[in-house]
Amino acid sequence: MCGIFGIVARRPGAFEAGQLARLLNKLFKLSESRGKEAAGVAVLSDGAIDIYKEPITASAFIRSKPYRELIARTLGDQADRSKPVAVIGHSRLVTNGAQALHQNNQPVVAENAVAVHNGIICNVDSLWQDHPDLARQSEVDTEVFLRLFEQRFARTDQLADSVRETFAELEGTASVGVLLRDRDAVLLATNNGSLYTVGDDDLLLFASERYILEQAMSEPPLRGRVSAAQIRPCGAGAAMLAPLNGEALVDFPLNGPTAPVVPTPGARTPRKINDIRNGAHVARNGAPAIANRSAASRVERLVDEGCARVPEMRRCTRCILPEAMPFIDFDSDGVCNYCRNWRPIETTGADALAEAVAPYRGCNGAAPDCLLALSGGRDSTYSLHYVKTVLGMNPVAYTYDWGMVTDLARRNQARICGRLGVEHILVSADITQKRANIRKNVQAWLRRPELGTVPLFMAGDKQFFYYANRLRNQMNLKLLIFSMNPLERTDFKTGFCGVSGGTKDKFYGLSFGGRMQLAMYYANQYLRNPAYINSSLWDTLHAFWSYYFLPQDYLQFFHYLMWDEATIERTLIDEYDWELAPDTKSTWRIGDGTASFYNYIYYIGAGFTENDTFRSNQIRQGLIERDWAIERAKVDNHPRTESMLWYCDTIGIDAAAAVKRINEMPKRYSPLA
Repeated sequence: MCGIFGIVARRPGAFEAGQLARLLNKLFKLSESRGKEAAGVAVLSDGAIDIYKEPITASAFIRSKPYRELIARTLGDQADRSKPVAVIGHSRLVTNGAQALHQNNQPVVAENAVAVHNGIICNVDSLWQDHPDLARQSEVDTEVFLRLFEQRFARTDQLADSVRETFAELEGTASVGVLLRDRDAVLLATNNGSLYTVGDDDLLLFASERYILEQAMSEPPLRGRVSAAQIRPCGAGAAMLAPLNGEALVDFPLNGPTAPVVPTPGARTPRKINDIRNGAHVARNGAPAIANRSAASRVERLVDEGCARVPEMRRCTRCILPEAMPFIDFDSDGVCNYCRNWRPIETTGADALAEAVAPYRGCNGAAPDCLLALSGGRDSTYSLHYVKTVLGMNPVAYTYDWGMVTDLARRNQARICGRLGVEHILVSADITQKRANIRKNVQAWLRRPELGTVPLFMAGDKQFFYYANRLRNQMNLKLLIFSMNPLERTDFKTGFCGVSGGTKDKFYGLSFGGRMQLAMYYANQYLRNPAYINSSLWDTLHAFWSYYFLPQDYLQFFHYLMWDEATIERTLIDEYDWELAPDTKSTWRIGDGTASFYNYIYYIGAGFTENDTFRSNQIRQGLIERDWAIERAKVDNHPRTESMLWYCDTIGIDAAAAVKRINEMPKRYSPLA
């Protein structure tokens, strides 16, 4: 997921020198929230399409000398302002293709076209296999779209047919802006609605979010010329051609029985495509390839050694919690206090859910009426399906990507958003910095392993509450939907800190006293292990505030519907071709890059993981039998070595050294010899 944006200036002379350049800079800055790992621009002028791109943030990109020189001669003081100009820009969140390779960054260049793309094409590999006549020159999925479109357009000269046929082959999400070397027009298209436009006869802007255009309208080229009411959503399954010669915009659908004939004004002479290469920048700390087979084998041996020393422990006779669980005790029948104190989860039902959302349905006309947090996991994905197809709402999906959202999760997000035509707004952290913070905290932890401080590895994701509230306010939406499974409570994580229990009727809840006790525990750990006092400290404090103190004003989907694993899995796999992880049979936590690592720590240090507490809650709720839960927990607790290697490689630590240190950590049980 990335940010795409652009300017079509039909009469640049209608604006003061420098105004369009400043407007473009603002679009770059506003779009940076969607991706911070690379940036690029393509400028279509009278005789050329000039491209410049670098593996740096958009903020750094617009300060670079090549960018300033390019914009000065095409949009600024040195430009021929009597002729139309078009610009497409990109702020990248890396999915397919490392940003260290120039050809993987955007705009993507083909023989006769240049494109920017937001989204993920999930069937990219099969498309290349189905079209062996296409020459692949990069790893990025955008290229297959561009080459398919370019091939069809060259063969038929029918733009609408070519775009529609290309989109018909795509699985996932795609919002694109395309420049053609022999056409005086800009093509825009989207299959999930993540594209907005605003403008008048002289100027057209487009961007991935409405909010970006609202903020850009404060710049002089637009100030007083257009209003926020004139911002147009392209809508899912829609395309637009913006001629440079002043002719009217042409809208056409991406689906339907027949394609309209769309006139495309031709250039007098095909433009030259110039790809400017600076070479001065190198991508920062990208995720390296997974360790070689020899290193992986060593990690696997260490993992097997660690697991072999975990003994069979006494477990509750009703659930499967072991004696190493914090604050556990057993009665004379062997039943634990967690079972004795369990209050069954009660849901209010589908009718109550429909009634709860009814006041918001269609409240903004055809515009979105709610914001739904989409992690890429099974629960939030299912709730998006239900909210859209059963409740008939018009949601916008929101994701906070903090650097540990896996590519598998991103692909699954793209699958459902593309299939349902749902706009997807991804807020990207500075992923390089976030991963550096994780590395520093993991390295600090390895110096002095403590089960209670493991959540520091995940502190960086807790701002998703903060950004959800901010985005809701930006979009003027009243309804925010979360989909936390109440059966997934993991009170043992605070229990390892000496803090007992939480607010039983709330997924995220500790009493004020509990929060203070937790804060004191961490303060003590920081004093005992000063390595935690690093550049991640502010991020951790912000996470603590976002998680425990930010008002949680949202609709909790699973307070209304009882969580049903079989229904969720069947729906996602059968209807959306949901992708599973290769290293586990479970569908839980497969989109979370941290889970395999921290669950290995919990298994080695305490003899159980999140799987044991989750299955125990299911037993108490009457959803599964204990014997089945024991066998399933054994399977799910098997370490996901491949995912652990990815995690260690991504944050930049030695996996074998980390696993060896984990195996040596203090245990809450007597290990086998």
